[in-house]
Amino acid sequence: MVLGLVMATSTTQVKSAKAFFVFGDSLVDNGNKNFLANTARADSPPYGIDTPNRRPTGRFSNSKNIPDFISEALGSVPTLPYLSPELKGDTLLVGANFASAGIGILNDTGVQFINIIRMYKQLKYFEQYQARLTDLVGYDEARRIVNDALVLITVGGNDFVNNYYLIPFSPRSRQFSLPDYVRYLISEYRKLLLRLYDLGALKVLVTGTGLMGCVPAELAMRSPSGQCAAELQRAAALYNPQLVNMINELNSQYGSNIFIAANTQQQTTDFINDPAAYGFTTSKVACCGQGPYNGLGLCTVVSNMCPNRDEYASWDAFHPSERANGIIVNMILSGSTNYMGPMNLSSLLALDTKTKT
Repeated sequence: MVLGLVMATSTTQVKSAKAFFVFGDSLVDNGNKNFLANTARADSPPYGIDTPNRRPTGRFSNSKNIPDFISEALGSVPTLPYLSPELKGDTLLVGANFASAGIGILNDTGVQFINIIRMYKQLKYFEQYQARLTDLVGYDEARRIVNDALVLITVGGNDFVNNYYLIPFSPRSRQFSLPDYVRYLISEYRKLLLRLYDLGALKVLVTGTGLMGCVPAELAMRSPSGQCAAELQRAAALYNPQLVNMINELNSQYGSNIFIAANTQQQTTDFINDPAAYGFTTSKVACCGQGPYNGLGLCTVVSNMCPNRDEYASWDAFHPSERANGIIVNMILSGSTNYMGPMNLSSLLALDTKTKT
């Protein structure tokens, strides 16, 4: 199965969802930060080095990110950033990307960044989008489009790396023990998912966190020996199962599989334990960066740059390479229950959507 994933990066095609909406952080941001004065952005080379025109797009990748591969699987063009002036007219029918680098579940996550679109604002923009869509196609059709759409939400990692563990004795770490903090995050995440449902989302893909302690940035800062940072590993081990339990509870509450969970912790564990099985030469060293594991600072034109991006699971200090993103999406689309629960994305999209009235 592993070799098949490597040989066929994001080739699964499903065409059930006519629109696609994306919420979350830099893992799924495709350029909203380009339209804001801020410090968390990816609009300068060498970001985008492997795009057709070799120019940065605002994605934290050498080319495609996770939403791009999902759009391909849906047989659709990539969604535009919600803040893009090009998102108007018929382009609204494709959906929109509301994600913003640096944000978390909590409003105080990412306070060190300027002009980030926090989750409450992303959801407010979703309301505005639906009003614009209603003006274009009418209320009933707009509601049908939203009900039948696929929604991706990827958020939570920053609540650990850019909040709880940002500095020693951070305000949140003084307020909460780690287990209590995880429970608090899950309770707040539940409110976000409930709000998405209230806004008409009936097919929602929720990703957990990866092995946060194993990304090049954390290895460089916390683990000179190369072992994954223990506290962040513990955080992921506490957080991800509780996220799955919360999603299962919501599905039981609604009597339908509205939400599915992607076990990105298991996916990244596979990369780390056996990178060669996926065609990678390393899972710990970033392709672009500097310092130990290329994990310090930003990826810039003066950074170290690997000659073959496809051999690296990590593009920069925090983000997967394009090829890793494609393999992750294949797991999301057709993976077993080791990777997806209660079903994979292809199975979810095959279900008939019951339109809310």
